[in-house]
Amino acid sequence: MKENLAELVTDAISQAKKVGEISFSYDVKPFFEHPKDKTHGDWATNVAMVLASQANLSPRKVADFIVKHLNDKQHFLSKVEIAGPGFINFYLSDKWFRGVLKEIKEKSEKFGYFDMGYGKKVLIEFVSANPVGPLHVGHGRWAAVGDALANLMTAAGYNVAREFYINDYGNQMRIFGDSVAARYVEFLGEEVAFPEDGYRGEYIKEIAQEIVEKEGDKHFALSSSERSKIFRKIAYRQVLAHIKKVLLTMGVKFDVWFSETPLHDSGAIDEAISELRKQGYVYKENGALWLRTTDFEDDKDRVLVRENGKPTYFAADIAYHKNKLNRDFDKLIDIWGADHHGYVKRVEAAIQALGYPKEKLEIIIGQLVNLWRGGELVRMSKRTGEMVTLEELLQEVGSDAARYFFLMRSTNTALDFDIELAKSQSSDNPVYYVQYAHARICNILKFAEEKSFSLPNIEDVNFNLLCEESELDLMRKLMEFEEVIEVSVRKLIPFRLTKYAEELASLFHVFYTKCRVINDDSACQQADVELSKARLILVDCVRQVLNNVLNLMGISAPKKM
Repeated sequence: MKENLAELVTDAISQAKKVGEISFSYDVKPFFEHPKDKTHGDWATNVAMVLASQANLSPRKVADFIVKHLNDKQHFLSKVEIAGPGFINFYLSDKWFRGVLKEIKEKSEKFGYFDMGYGKKVLIEFVSANPVGPLHVGHGRWAAVGDALANLMTAAGYNVAREFYINDYGNQMRIFGDSVAARYVEFLGEEVAFPEDGYRGEYIKEIAQEIVEKEGDKHFALSSSERSKIFRKIAYRQVLAHIKKVLLTMGVKFDVWFSETPLHDSGAIDEAISELRKQGYVYKENGALWLRTTDFEDDKDRVLVRENGKPTYFAADIAYHKNKLNRDFDKLIDIWGADHHGYVKRVEAAIQALGYPKEKLEIIIGQLVNLWRGGELVRMSKRTGEMVTLEELLQEVGSDAARYFFLMRSTNTALDFDIELAKSQSSDNPVYYVQYAHARICNILKFAEEKSFSLPNIEDVNFNLLCEESELDLMRKLMEFEEVIEVSVRKLIPFRLTKYAEELASLFHVFYTKCRVINDDSACQQADVELSKARLILVDCVRQVLNNVLNLMGISAPKKM
């Protein structure tokens, strides 16, 4: 609809300019938005106010000329009004609203999908937790956001791949192996000095105990270094398998699990540094090798190779992103936690130093998740006395509630996750509220079948009978779905899905209280039957769109609750 209106207004502006009514030196693209008050129309544009200074006319005068030349060839407008200082308000025709029902029935689960991406390849890397411990609730937020964004971009015509980067190399892995090895020896009855920098979580004991149960004292006679090296691999496999299991519980599947280790073993880091050197951005100072990231708006240059000859994490990240770029993706999207905020500029600089435009990479930085229960902040798990893991949260509230709550806020803001609210079966719980709307419609359709009111053929339905305000409001909201997907993809804001789902569910509940869908009175008139047919199609279309939006979020659409 925005495209239709933009074309209509642009043609009117051109015509007004052609006949000499307004004059301007550069073209202005009309911007449209939904007025907050629906009495002000379905869409509004301020283009007359933008053109006024160039045309040396008042905004209202410019608006008069534009409206004068509007030519609604498609007849999708009922009226156009000029309001306030020069806004142009557009009112869509009821006929146009009703047309969306036919489109929904035709496209079904693909309604709202459109080809914005034209098959361009996009790689979304998200979660990427270190494989040295369980996932925390913050990882759950990035899993929900990344997966929903991938679904959205797929719906918008992009060819999307999901990737998990496994940080399985370096000092953290050594410490991990040392920690498990120490607990292993303790379980076998020998005192050992626990590594000062070791991981002390209960999960380390659980991993060590599992090794003891499976393999006994098989590794006891080994030297501490040999034991640590073996346990590093064993524990890593256990933790990674657990991470995959928890993510699958959320319904999150990755196309690629990319290990960091091959970057070091294959010489990929040296190759990346060599490429940067060819581009002229590498220099040596104080025995270290540096990348001149200040050439690309970073606040200081960054070390690639330390004085001891070992590459930094930054160097490995450059090699990893170079690997992504070599796989011919048109767009790279990284989703990182708040603790990586200071890392953004240097990675963007590296992308540009490799010869790619800054826009090739998009980095989403998300804020923290705060868990609440009964008005109190939850700081630790009741079971372990440590952080609450994602697995524990999923076991308590379920995948649907977790995913919905993780998606409810912009990634730019901290998320307060109310555990008790997420578990409640009431209208205060947004995911329950939306799912209940879907289930209620399914119940209406089932009742209709029992009363011999099966869904009619759409060609046999008189949609002109749908003229109640609550019916028109529903159709308006249904028509917005494609726009919601477009905005969510363009701005990378999947939280918009939750807002839309709640708005649609709310409008349905209002409709349900005001309009009877099935009149099963044996004495009802034919007009009542025809109205029931139209309303059946309407509620089924609402069901379909609720199903579609929940599917994009990775959340089930129950038929009964």
